[in-house]
Amino acid sequence: MVPDRISREVVIDAPPEKVWTIVTKPRHVARWFSDEAEIDLQPGGAMLLTWHGHGAYRGRVDVVDPPRRFAFRWLRREDNEPGDGTSTLVEFILVPEGAGTRLRVVESGFQQLGWAEEDKARYSGENAQGWVHELNQLRDYVAGLGSSSDGS
Repeated sequence: MVPDRISREVVIDAPPEKVWTIVTKPRHVARWFSDEAEIDLQPGGAMLLTWHGHGAYRGRVDVVDPPRRFAFRWLRREDNEPGDGTSTLVEFILVPEGAGTRLRVVESGFQQLGWAEEDKARYSGENAQGWVHELNQLRDYVAGLGSSSDGS
């Protein structure tokens, strides 16, 4: 059976306000996650994440609660609008931990996708591995910024 939820977390050596900026501002997202990013940072706002060689994927912002929670729906098929049954929900939850931030990413909704079970299983598995890689990229990206003002 395909799991409905993936949960991954990482501790980042930066305060939640800085991590918030890194996970919500297109210029940063395009450095650690996708190759290009467009984000209208408001509930209902459109997103477009582009990976060179893999295509562009649409999303829709669901929650903007700085610096605690950012959530969006996205899909990796170009023939639907992101919504219930056609996309998964990705939530970034930021919790202060000492001088840093514990960032948890939860992606859910795999069971509700109107796809064949083997397609859901492949997508869930790819994303489970992908979030491990992406969170490591994020942690390394933030570390590379150091205390520079580029985190704003």
